[in-house]
Amino acid sequence: MPEDRLAALLEKANSLPRSPGVYLMKDKADRVIYVGKSRSLKNRVSQYFQQSEKNAKTERMVSRVATFEYILTDTEIEALTLENSLIKQYAPKYNIRLKDAKSYPYIKVTTDEDYPRIVMTRRRSNDKARYFGPYSGTAMVFSVINTLHKTLGLPSCKRSFPRDIGRDRPCLYYQMGQCAGLCTGEISREEHGRMIRCALDILRGSDKEARRELAAQMYRAAEEERFEAAARLRDSIAALDRLGERQKVVAAPDAEQDVIALWSDEACSCLSVFYIRSGRVTDHEEFLFTADQIDDESALVSFLCELYTQREYIPRELLLGIQLDDEDRAVLSEYISQLAGRKVALRIPERGTKHQLVGMVESNAADYVREYRRRTEKDDATLVKLASLLALEVIPDRIEAYDISNLGSEHITAGMIVWANGSFRRRDYRTFTIRGNDGPDDYAAMREALSRRLGHLGEGTFGETPDLILLDGGRGHVSTVRSLLEELGLDIPVYGMVKDSFHKTRALTDEHDEISIAREQAVFTFIYRIQEEVHRYTVSRMQGAKRKTLTTSSLEKIPGIGPAKAKRLLAKFGSIKKIREATPDEIAAVQGLGQKDAEAIFAFFAKEDDE
Repeated sequence: MPEDRLAALLEKANSLPRSPGVYLMKDKADRVIYVGKSRSLKNRVSQYFQQSEKNAKTERMVSRVATFEYILTDTEIEALTLENSLIKQYAPKYNIRLKDAKSYPYIKVTTDEDYPRIVMTRRRSNDKARYFGPYSGTAMVFSVINTLHKTLGLPSCKRSFPRDIGRDRPCLYYQMGQCAGLCTGEISREEHGRMIRCALDILRGSDKEARRELAAQMYRAAEEERFEAAARLRDSIAALDRLGERQKVVAAPDAEQDVIALWSDEACSCLSVFYIRSGRVTDHEEFLFTADQIDDESALVSFLCELYTQREYIPRELLLGIQLDDEDRAVLSEYISQLAGRKVALRIPERGTKHQLVGMVESNAADYVREYRRRTEKDDATLVKLASLLALEVIPDRIEAYDISNLGSEHITAGMIVWANGSFRRRDYRTFTIRGNDGPDDYAAMREALSRRLGHLGEGTFGETPDLILLDGGRGHVSTVRSLLEELGLDIPVYGMVKDSFHKTRALTDEHDEISIAREQAVFTFIYRIQEEVHRYTVSRMQGAKRKTLTTSSLEKIPGIGPAKAKRLLAKFGSIKKIREATPDEIAAVQGLGQKDAEAIFAFFAKEDDE
């Protein structure tokens, strides 16, 4: 940064008030590149522009700052809340960010139903159900749900209760002893409710309470000479004991705490969080921050506040392996305590078993970074070779690939996938339904998709500019897109992924020449993975749109049901099967449908069943 610009920014910073607030650093294109907060804006912002020693990440950010803005707040908590909101809004390049909350899975217990179920969901609705999570991934969620089903004998089938009790023979899970058989009619609603309460105890981390409740039920069933029920409960207690043996015990049996530690160097950082319930590690998450993202104490406080904003349950104690000053710790404690609705203690242990626990989590973060580097070093070498083959000015960090799929002139779909920072970034995938074509025209469809996508540059995470665009197509596709880029004044390398007669990747092409990648095994494999992924994603989205249309059109055969009512029915029930199984009253409760519609739908499916 030129000295005169640095001096001008320092002069402006020195004029700021010593008040709490939020500051927004901007580059020469007026894009927000970093958002921060401070209890004293003047002191904090001026530090960036003083001739003092800074870490490499901060130096990189400061070198791009052209100007800054600020917003005053009354308290530090207000500044913290505003900072998190602005980070979500602008997705600045140098801020550490939490992934979109919509991508986190939860466990939902439908306690508002007569026969509650345990299911996975990504959406928390404002209903009477109980939600647990978010969890680190769907694999963890389904593992927990499957364990609860098998441990407590809860049904995992798609049957609807009480409607399906006694209607069909029990499924294979009942035969294998993994389900108590609610469908047989031998399990009362009260007994099922007790199993659900035990599941709720386990999900809260109180398996001791669940074990005590199961034992009480077992003895009561034995006294009443309900020996089959007593045997089921005995098996559930044994399964619960086995579950506890498989989970790693790291603390006292009554310990409920989250342990948070950071491992960092100039290249990247990892924040690791272990969730401990009843002394056992029930889940853990790792958050990787790249070399550009600033992970100082203030940024980590903001990140943790956002993390706990999304969590259903917050324990009474957080153990931190992060050095925070007293004021940052006080702000973090107050904010998280407000979220929890009770006091949450933040401790930075310096000795004893809790200090060892923090050390274990920090070692986990270090291992995660080492594994990440092992993968990325291989990818980096491939990217360097790819950049060399294509004569790119920079090694591509973000690659976007596009494909077009259609069924005749209908359902023309463009799919976009993203490869960034060493992996496919699925949260950035997009589908474009092509509307501007009278018939199948791949070139026009590709132009429309890219035009719509590039119109969002600068808007949050979706606004990141790609370093390289790959098209599933040849020279004609490349020429079409390069023409569009010239019109938009954008300079982004574009290449087509050419396939051979066996539909396998053969080469990359620009408007004029083909660049063979057959002898570069690492590059060939890399491009092949991208081409297969974009093709898979696009075709699956196109087929999904086709299925939805066919499903909607089948409902429109019912007298009085048009496209709008068909869509409402599918939105409510999710499938034809669910609509077929619904009662007239349940159908009539759908917005926009009346009793007459409900009776017509019920009669239509009843006639189909008879036939």
